[in-house]
Amino acid sequence: MQPAVSLQRNKSAGRPRSTESEAAVIIATAELLKEMPLRDLTIEEIARRAGVGKQTIYKWWKSKSAVALDAFCKAMLTEVEVPDTGSFLEDMVKQLRSVTRFYKSAAGSAFCQFLAEAQSDGEFKRTFLNVFLKPRRDAVRVIWERAIQRNEIAADTDPEIAMDNLYGPLIFRLMSGHGSLSESVTRQIARNAFLGIATEKAHAAYRKRTSER
Repeated sequence: MQPAVSLQRNKSAGRPRSTESEAAVIIATAELLKEMPLRDLTIEEIARRAGVGKQTIYKWWKSKSAVALDAFCKAMLTEVEVPDTGSFLEDMVKQLRSVTRFYKSAAGSAFCQFLAEAQSDGEFKRTFLNVFLKPRRDAVRVIWERAIQRNEIAADTDPEIAMDNLYGPLIFRLMSGHGSLSESVTRQIARNAFLGIATEKAHAAYRKRTSER
């Protein structure tokens, strides 16, 4: 199960959110992100599309980027899986493919824009790390912990560095556009990262599987 996403509310917020208004804002923002880049998105346009007032949005979110990130995270929770195949390598292959499909979709295309926004806006960067990155990495830790229990990966391997090894190539290719992100490439990324942290038992099992193909 993936962890719930809980965005920090605007500190000036008073009354609890209206469920209907919040859903309307999230849906409107998700639709607009498919139509325009983050830099062109405005609170005015979100409010118009959602049928709410601008002040309603500002009661709950600090900026257009915060609204957009909320909509993005909610979409990702429904689109990206955290599989349990019984194999760490296969789990990571499926997870990377799922993440890649989402980032390449209209709904996920804002990801690189969020990374760019975080470089120039320190407050948004903190929100991005706390609201998006940490929950996503916590979700992947479930796969990691299962692999340790199955003696597939070394228990003393630093999971933070290992996750960077897994997702770093994906993010770099997304941002630079210099190489393919096909299904065969995502498998190769997962394989290369896995073989560096696998136990001898897992190496032997992997060699046996590949020799039988």
